[in-house]
Amino acid sequence: MALFSFLDREHTIADARFSRWLVPPAALAIHLCIGQVYALSVFKLPLTMLIGVTAPAPGDWSQETVSHIFQLAILILGLSAAIWGAWLERVGPRRAMFTAACCFAGGFLVGGLGVQTHQFWLLMLGYGVLGGIGLGIGYISPVSTLIKWFPDRPGLATGLAIMGFGGGAMIAAPLSVGLMAHFKSATSTGVAPTFAVMGVLYFLYMMIGVFTVRLPAPGWAPPGYAGARSDNRMITRHDVVVGDAIRTPQFWLLWAMLCLNVTAGISIIEQASPMIQEMFPGVIVPSAAAGFVGLLSLANMGGRFVWSSFSDTIGRKATFAIFFALGCAVYLAIPAAGHAHKVAFFVLAAFVAISIYGGGFATIPAYLRDMYGTMNVGAIHGRLLTAWSTAGVLGPLFVNHLRASQIADGVPKADAYDVSMHLMAGFLVVGFLCNLFVRPVAERYHFRASASPTDGVPAGAGR
Repeated sequence: MALFSFLDREHTIADARFSRWLVPPAALAIHLCIGQVYALSVFKLPLTMLIGVTAPAPGDWSQETVSHIFQLAILILGLSAAIWGAWLERVGPRRAMFTAACCFAGGFLVGGLGVQTHQFWLLMLGYGVLGGIGLGIGYISPVSTLIKWFPDRPGLATGLAIMGFGGGAMIAAPLSVGLMAHFKSATSTGVAPTFAVMGVLYFLYMMIGVFTVRLPAPGWAPPGYAGARSDNRMITRHDVVVGDAIRTPQFWLLWAMLCLNVTAGISIIEQASPMIQEMFPGVIVPSAAAGFVGLLSLANMGGRFVWSSFSDTIGRKATFAIFFALGCAVYLAIPAAGHAHKVAFFVLAAFVAISIYGGGFATIPAYLRDMYGTMNVGAIHGRLLTAWSTAGVLGPLFVNHLRASQIADGVPKADAYDVSMHLMAGFLVVGFLCNLFVRPVAERYHFRASASPTDGVPAGAGR
């Protein structure tokens, strides 16, 4: 349609006057919005009191039931990124980002209707499925674009894009709490109108990114850039198409590393607000718990930029080795802080854990670029994000199930997270071992212009 022709890839190519430093703000406009998913835990307790309003009543949803919303959204995020990653490379970032805005905002509106009518399936369909599609497409479109604009600093580029996703909760948590307080009444928790308002606000803000984003012209390179350093074997000068990339052992090692790191971090994020209130009863009130969620958002955002930028200096493999070694220590420290009644120590340990969680997300696209080049990096990244889908189910499943089983066995709520945190530390040990085995991709997988790519899709185009 001519009405939407401005979304076409050919209308997104930058001219010679365009500054690549305008692309990071466009990426942030998308990621700061979709990063709201990390603040979903502030809705967790209100969603269990839609009927009772001030306390759970018969017919209200349980915490374990409500946790399925987050699980489904993250599951659909990864699947949609995998399914539409190649489509993104073909149609360009503007159309992809517009689609993401429509789906993400629409998910809030449909989900709000599900809350208003107390239809859980409608809430899952809206926020979980439709919103999850918006999350997945919105997540990968700025990342793929920024890697093309910053081949000289891929870690910095992915950090700039993805730190917004980590920081989204820092805005969403107080915004959500404030809107719910505004709309709350004797008969309503205020969740449904809050969803509606947030859907409209996020759509409008995401349009800033849609209209700003550009692609570099074919053959463009930053001034003075001559390609990857020839003395670094872990950074390839070749490209690998997506169909061949998923056949390499490196892809599955990186998949496992991301899955394990995310499973650990998401187990804290999904349960952040209830966890700190239950581990420190009478000390942490809901408003303070919302502040804790916002602080974790800051750790998530800052970790994405700091760790990924640092990886440009020490390399991606060394950075992930630090993630897993340091992460194991802090996950063991979290329950210890609870037993010692040290709120500050608990907050510090959680802050470091979530900075590592965010750093892993921001560094993994640069790791993929090092392994497989830039040609199909968006599509490869999309398929790797199925690890996030898996972790989005496993993390909350472990922490919620283990918490419930511990409480059923008579363990106090404050101590019910010990087993799950120790399990997460064990996962990170396995991730450390996976990272040790990562080697450069074998030459037989390199794309040659005279050959037909395995997927039949040269230069990252979709099928």
